[in-house]
Amino acid sequence: MNNNPARGFTVSEFEARLRRVQKQMAQKNIAGILLMTEPEIRYFSGFLTQFWQSPTRPWFLFVPADKKPIAVIPEIGSALMHTTWIDDIRTWGAPAPKDDGISLLLDLLDPLSKQGAKLGIMKGHETSLRMPLGDYERLLTGLPGIEIVDATDILRSLRMVKSPAEIEKIAHICGIASRTFEQASEIFFKGQPLAEAFRAFRMECLAQGADDVPYLAGGIGQGGYRDIISPPSLRPLQSGDILMFDTGATFDGYFCDFDRNFALDQADELSRRAHDTLWRATEAGLAAARPGTTCRELFQAMQNVISEMDIQGGEVGRYGHGLGMQLTEQPSHAVFDETVLAENMVITLEPSLNYGDGLIMVHEENIVVQNGAPRLLSERAIQELPVICGS
Repeated sequence: MNNNPARGFTVSEFEARLRRVQKQMAQKNIAGILLMTEPEIRYFSGFLTQFWQSPTRPWFLFVPADKKPIAVIPEIGSALMHTTWIDDIRTWGAPAPKDDGISLLLDLLDPLSKQGAKLGIMKGHETSLRMPLGDYERLLTGLPGIEIVDATDILRSLRMVKSPAEIEKIAHICGIASRTFEQASEIFFKGQPLAEAFRAFRMECLAQGADDVPYLAGGIGQGGYRDIISPPSLRPLQSGDILMFDTGATFDGYFCDFDRNFALDQADELSRRAHDTLWRATEAGLAAARPGTTCRELFQAMQNVISEMDIQGGEVGRYGHGLGMQLTEQPSHAVFDETVLAENMVITLEPSLNYGDGLIMVHEENIVVQNGAPRLLSERAIQELPVICGS
């Protein structure tokens, strides 16, 4: 029996998103917002495609202050966009380096320019134009009356809080990854090249029902690992290794993002202690993750435990982040982030620490903030560092 969540969203979901953004636009007297990046365009349209992997063509979605979004996209995307709730779809034959949709945008936005209206663009941290800078400058030159304002905070405030349908998709892919990790003793074995371990893990995720595994990172080393982002080598797994896998698998365009640590054959005392410290730091994060808590306070709750073993904390730079259509979203659990947690925010708890001679360990869980205790979306790791035996 197929228990997968329904793919896509109802029109009412998109209508609700539009109402929320237009309410904030009205408060700030913004006449429209121009979106150019995949998550934001998908959030308001439902346009889900892997064609974004190609950097050749720009894509645009204009969100007016008083009506449905308008798509300005390459002709190759017309058929798919027509399956969404978007009605006004304007296309051009792309790629067209001399005019990649700019004339269409000028025609669309010229009334705003004549009114001296405000146009929202995402300018903040972790944003990008995803169009040539020269085209952007040409666009602004052709719209002399428009006032460009930063819409980053508006869009992030909407996307950070997930709908029930979004949470269902994230919970589903977290379950798939959790079941894959449960197969660790069958997937990993001594003598297995690390690159083959990566392939085997991906294959099991897909067998369990993931649509894709676009992100998979890991670390390995005797008594611990020093690096968690390098491509996998052909180094064979050995007795005494500490192995970490961090997966970002997807279902219907939504990510999970959590890791697990394993020891092969035997676990040394220092690695056991590091794992226990991280597990307890995560417990502190779970206890603190309540509506009204700031991300800074959440970070500090975990750091209070980490400091028992490492006063500086790990090298990741933060102890977790938002999660959803992207592997990492706002906010960041760090000293610099004063974002207040709210009900239905989906976040990761990701404490890390340094130990031994330049070793690191990272532990991560996925949760949804609720009124009261948070709900774990990933299957909670056991407190003791698990040991895999076999060859």
